[in-house]
Amino acid sequence: MTDSEDSLGRLVERDPDSLLLAEAGEMIVGSLIVGWDGWRGSFYRLAVDPEWRRQGIASALIVAGEERLENLGAIRLTAIVASGERAAVALWQAAGYQRQANTRRFVRVLADRNRVQWPT
Repeated sequence: MTDSEDSLGRLVERDPDSLLLAEAGEMIVGSLIVGWDGWRGSFYRLAVDPEWRRQGIASALIVAGEERLENLGAIRLTAIVASGERAAVALWQAAGYQRQANTRRFVRVLADRNRVQWPT
């Protein structure tokens, strides 16, 4: 698994503004990772606490991320969305994002490079 406290800590250490949080009082109710590589902007791991969904939190995080990336100079944005998550797909489509039909994502986990066997 590549998601861990350590990996999140490295992300925030490298780019503290890359992690957007939605808070209600002292509780974190939503988050979005906003990546910028100097060429394009990317969104990862949009999450909203189930009890706080359908209140505009995800949309507000997307807008805040778009503003951050636009201010950095991005003109093209991508969102990594699990294709099986119908609600997530619908959310990104409602936000104006389109599925890119002519691409496929390739992934390699370096820590497991000798053990990973990807399905074909």
